[in-house]
Amino acid sequence: MTDDLKDYDDLAARHVSIARVLSLFTPYGKRLAGVAVLMVLASAIGLAGPFLLRAIIDTALPQQNLSLLVWLAVSMIAAALVSAGIGAWQVVMSARIGQAILHDLRVRLYAHLQTLSLRFFTGTRSGEVQSRIAGDIAGLQSLMTDTANQLGRSLSSVLMTAVAIFILDWRLALFVLLIVPVTVLISARVAQLREALTFEQQKRAADMSAAVQETLSTSGIILARTMARGPSLTERFTSISRDLARLEVRSHAAGEWQWSLIGFALATLPALTLLAGGFLMLGDNPASIGTLVAMIALQEQLLWPFEQLLEIGRDMRKTRALFARIFEYIDKPVEITERSEPVTVARDAMRGEVRLENVRFSYADGRGPAVNDVSLTIPAGSHIAIVGPTGSGKTTLGYLLARLYDVDAGAIRFDGVDLRDLSFDTLSQMLGVVSQEPYLLHASVAENLRFARPDATEAEMIAAARVAQIHDHIASLPQGYDTLVGEGGYRFSGGEKQRLALARTILRDPPILLLDEATSALDTQTERAMSLALEAMSKGRTTITIAHRLSTIREADLIVVMQNGRVVESGTHETLVAQSGVYAGLVGSGG
Repeated sequence: MTDDLKDYDDLAARHVSIARVLSLFTPYGKRLAGVAVLMVLASAIGLAGPFLLRAIIDTALPQQNLSLLVWLAVSMIAAALVSAGIGAWQVVMSARIGQAILHDLRVRLYAHLQTLSLRFFTGTRSGEVQSRIAGDIAGLQSLMTDTANQLGRSLSSVLMTAVAIFILDWRLALFVLLIVPVTVLISARVAQLREALTFEQQKRAADMSAAVQETLSTSGIILARTMARGPSLTERFTSISRDLARLEVRSHAAGEWQWSLIGFALATLPALTLLAGGFLMLGDNPASIGTLVAMIALQEQLLWPFEQLLEIGRDMRKTRALFARIFEYIDKPVEITERSEPVTVARDAMRGEVRLENVRFSYADGRGPAVNDVSLTIPAGSHIAIVGPTGSGKTTLGYLLARLYDVDAGAIRFDGVDLRDLSFDTLSQMLGVVSQEPYLLHASVAENLRFARPDATEAEMIAAARVAQIHDHIASLPQGYDTLVGEGGYRFSGGEKQRLALARTILRDPPILLLDEATSALDTQTERAMSLALEAMSKGRTTITIAHRLSTIREADLIVVMQNGRVVESGTHETLVAQSGVYAGLVGSGG
């Protein structure tokens, strides 16, 4: 057994069980019971045909009873019609249930991913996440609709037909059903081979999804064109696609010779049954010709659904690989959780005081603390700047303030309440974040702004845009606030995107504003104008600025200098320059 197969077996054993899969169907128990009743009813009515056929051959035709013949023939037609109608009704019900289960699973996975910390997403390709939500769940489509439906119909048909065969002649029934154990064993072997290959297929499909996501995005296209790497990327994509194609072939070909034995056995069964029936007709208790014909007819009704059951069993083993990938993500632990009874604070009661008490945090990569023993008090309504060389921990400190990560030790308090005790909604209302790389939705300007406050009026939206120094530019566009920003906001310049992101945060009106290099893409004139506007709107609001460009924070009430995860200096611009320390060195280097 290869290491990859062992890894898959371990993964599947940890995350997938029959009980867990069946639990997906539990909420729909009553409707599933109704479908099962329809399946059994359709199968039972369908079984009337062979018995009516035997009556025609053994009674109506030999007696030349025309009225009986007509009655039996009409009954056969009516039975077929009713069975078909019930079958169609059951298919529609099954499809609705299957889609509802897929919807539940898709939403459950998406909602769980929304609760995971930033740590998960920084270590996972976005294409991989998309593959699990879209590709893997889509792979269950046939199981939840067609396969589940076929399973119920085939199983009920096989069971009802087996009973009918015993009623016709138990001796022939035993002969016919001897083939079952052998075919089931062969089918299970083929299913095991294809299950592991399916897991490998989905992994390679995720690689393809990630490659498309990375290289066919706006940023990917710009990088490929400017680096002349288009042919190389195409070659890489070709290799992934070729591997996926080979896995597809292997998956379909695996165990095909064994599977052909099943087809051969089922194809020869009618001939062998006739041969056995012929010998039985020579005995003391001979079978009638009508019984033999009815037996062959029942075999036709048995073999097709039985072969379907074998195929379904084989394919359902493949879906175990899909469930393993989906449940693996659902079982990812939620690091950032809300208390069972979290603290909520009304907006008009928020003051904006921030206090850090011996805060310590390390990433999971084994390096030393990114933030180490940081203590800091930020009075409500003040403006504090956090600066330092690259890798000093200032951006990590911003992540901790926004609770994208939880501290390893110490505490961060807003208005005296530990962040970990605040409700998520209160925290989002209390703190507004504008990052160095703002993210805009592929939607209109208005929709992007109202993402912060869906109920915001047009006047409030325009006021926020004015503060961010972006209203005049938006108003000059042909479609104004209805202008589509494009994927990632690529229809706007870097400075315009930052101002749109700032306007979005201002619209939310948080008492604490965290600006992580939020003006880095602005020209000097626009930056000065926006700084003045921010200064005006920051009165009564706590502003925390994480900056590389020191010219933007000289007027801050307090400048905190970080190095190697620690606070090494603090004071006003003039005080720090006079100390000739780390800050003075940053100023001297052109910061």
